[in-house]
Amino acid sequence: MQDKKTPSLTLSLIPLVTIALFLGIGYGVFRIRAEILLVCSAGVAGVLAQSLGYTWKEMEAGIVDSIRQALPAMLIVITVGMLIGSWIASGTIPMLVFYGIKLVSPGFFLVTASLVCSVVSLFTGTSWGTVGTVGIAFMGIAHGLGIPAGAAAGAIVSGAYFGDKLSPFSDTTNLAPVAARSNLFDHIRHLLWTTTPAWLLGMVIYLFVGLSFKGQTLPEQQLQELLVTLRTFQFNVLLLTPPVIVLWFAVRKKPVIPGMVLASLWASLLGFIIQNNSLQVTLNAMTTGYVADTGNEMIDNLLTRGGMMSMMDVTLIALCAFGFAGIVQVSGMLQVILDHLLKIVRNTGSLIASAAGASVAVAIMTGSSFLSILIPGELFRSAFKQRDLAAKNLSRTTEDSGTVIVPLVPWSMAGVYMAGTLGVPTLEYAKWAFMCYLGVVFAILYGFTGIGIARRKRDDETLSGS
Repeated sequence: MQDKKTPSLTLSLIPLVTIALFLGIGYGVFRIRAEILLVCSAGVAGVLAQSLGYTWKEMEAGIVDSIRQALPAMLIVITVGMLIGSWIASGTIPMLVFYGIKLVSPGFFLVTASLVCSVVSLFTGTSWGTVGTVGIAFMGIAHGLGIPAGAAAGAIVSGAYFGDKLSPFSDTTNLAPVAARSNLFDHIRHLLWTTTPAWLLGMVIYLFVGLSFKGQTLPEQQLQELLVTLRTFQFNVLLLTPPVIVLWFAVRKKPVIPGMVLASLWASLLGFIIQNNSLQVTLNAMTTGYVADTGNEMIDNLLTRGGMMSMMDVTLIALCAFGFAGIVQVSGMLQVILDHLLKIVRNTGSLIASAAGASVAVAIMTGSSFLSILIPGELFRSAFKQRDLAAKNLSRTTEDSGTVIVPLVPWSMAGVYMAGTLGVPTLEYAKWAFMCYLGVVFAILYGFTGIGIARRKRDDETLSGS
């Protein structure tokens, strides 16, 4: 077996700089598709890994392992495409959009959307499920009210991740204390120090910015035409049951994919009965998406979407991203970057800033919420213990800097899911998702000021009250 060299910091940073330049300039400036840029970045990482003594078989194993970990999320993405198409064909989404336009004030739309998504996500523990249900409806309402799509999507994502972050039902909220060896409910209470002010500040911004949207409502005649066209669908209270099925599965902690499939099949049956859809329309809506032909261009653009095929682009970009992630992980380049971050620690502030920086770096390089928690959690756990800092400080920092940063990364699984589901590019909604990045600011601020920093009370911090 060929001897492996330990990568230097300079060499380890090259893939990170490469992907930043390729995506920042290629995607951000020239609008080159991200898939080929990710493949090129993976190629650079592969050449460097080969120079360290890694064979293609070893790199391939790292790529396959990275993709294997992401497969459950990718299956959810494809299922969401089926769900969206069936909900439009059944009349569920048209009905929610119709009543949402009539009830929601444009000036308070951003606040309302973020608040509702926060509550739903808090009780279900799933940001993806929230965005895939009420989030879709709110995007339709935003379209009808003339609200900018990026602002609407940002408010939805921000609210969904606020609830997900604080919910005891959330997988990442449970994973963070496991990685840091803290207690779940201590972790959630400690999160309130950073998450609450970040969320409240975002809501204040949504309120003031939203008030400027009062005059952006569609002209009365156009709005009435939109509402009349939506009413060409037959409305029935049973059309609310597909979202209820998904939310019930989430609340009961049942497997999400069977719940989405069941909700899609039930919605298709409702479309067959209530909307008198043909079998061809019903099945095509789940496969290639619903095609609206109402004669109203705005409605047709709004409702022509969904289907499993519509999520293939999302799946492809995820595969390319995890190819890059697999190489930088298996070659040890990511570990070297994190090890050097530990060396600059001087005090509590720099320790928390380093942990936050590591979580952000892992989130950017791997696009994985789980890895952005697990790797920094494992790496920094002993450092927090040596400084007599409670483990819940570390679990909070990884959530503030990893979980909620991942949906802002265009090539991450969460980023492509949110963009694909809401129909808004990641970079367009990211600047409006205030809660997602303000939490990092508060985490670092508290580290240097000592506010909200807890000292270690006992050796076994998995016990409640640590």
